Order: sequence, then C-alpha cells, then structure tokens
Amino acid sequence: MQARPVGRPELSLLQDHPRVLELAYQATLRALMPFRRWLTPGGSVERVFVLAERATKGPLFDCRMCGQCVLHQTGMTCPMTCPKELRNGPCGGVRLDGTCEVIAGMPCPWVLAWTRAGHMAAHGPEIERILPPLDRRRIGTSAWINELTRPPSLTDFAEVGGGARPPAAGTLPEAKTAVGDSRPAGGVG
Repeated sequence: MQARPVGRPELSLLQDHPRVLELAYQATLRALMPFRRWLTPGGSVERVFVLAERATKGPLFDCRMCGQCVLHQTGMTCPMTCPKELRNGPCGGVRLDGTCEVIAGMPCPWVLAWTRAGHMAAHGPEIERILPPLDRRRIGTSAWINELTRPPSLTDFAEVGGGARPPAAGTLPEAKTAVGDSRPAGGVG
C-alpha cells in the first residue's frame, strides 16, 4: 500500500495551526445557522456544498467526503485518513515514533490529532468524546448540511474522562486505571 499524503504540503502547514482553523469553523457555523431551514439533504443546494467541501477540505485535510466531518472534534485532523478508518483513537499498532503500522513513515493521524487538539481552546477537549460509528449512507454528502440538519443523538453527548483538557502538545495520554485500583494500567497483577 502506498502512502497517501495527508493534505497538500503547502496547505497542511495550516493544520499545524488548529486554533486558526477552529475559529474558521466557528465562524462558518455561525454564518450558516440562519440558513438552516433551506439547507436540506439532497437537491441542488447540497450539490453546491459538496463541490465547495471537495474544493476546500480535500486539499487541506485530505477529506474523504464521509459526510460526517468531525475535524473540530479531532484536532482538525481527519480520522478517515487513518488506513483503518478508526474514528475513536489510534490502533494498537502505532509505532514508538508515532508513525502508522500499515503505511510505513506516515504519521499516525491520531497522534497528530491529539497534539493539535491541545492547541484548540473551544473544541480541544472534544477529542475525549466517543464518536458515533461512520454512517456509510452519508458518504459523498455535505457534512455541513448533515451537521446543521441532523437531530441530536445520545452519542453526541457521550464523553470519556469528564471533559478534561488534553495534555500539552507533544504528549500522549497515559493509560488509566479504575479509581482505587492499584494495579498497573492494562495489567492484571
């Protein structure tokens, strides 16, 4: 399997400034809110949105057009760029240097996501939320329209770790044990 670049190099530099992207996300969401009733799935308006998303998110985030964008919840790093398409954290095969076990030399999207989330004031803590599974029926549809028109679900509020702030950039979380458990994390002894 050949490494697929995560965004275009000149635009990927912007990903290393997730706070700027977070502000752009918030501004876009606020700007679209008054138009929600006209933003319906299917039809010509959605086709325009899909073209716009492909033209912007494609080069910047290597967007796979899943229709359920969670960039703001994953440090402005697309989890669909993971060769295993994992949406809730890295697999057990992340190498010690933070690269992917499937595509040698490719940075693990989840290592990047965790680091970048630490720089996001408003949405950074959302990296600890459990994301719902990918609804493959929405692939190729507009993530903006889907986000603005979908009813809230219980999975939107599932949270792990009580909403604690992600650690400083460049650090990964330690494994957690149950409260009062003196055994090593992940161990039996």
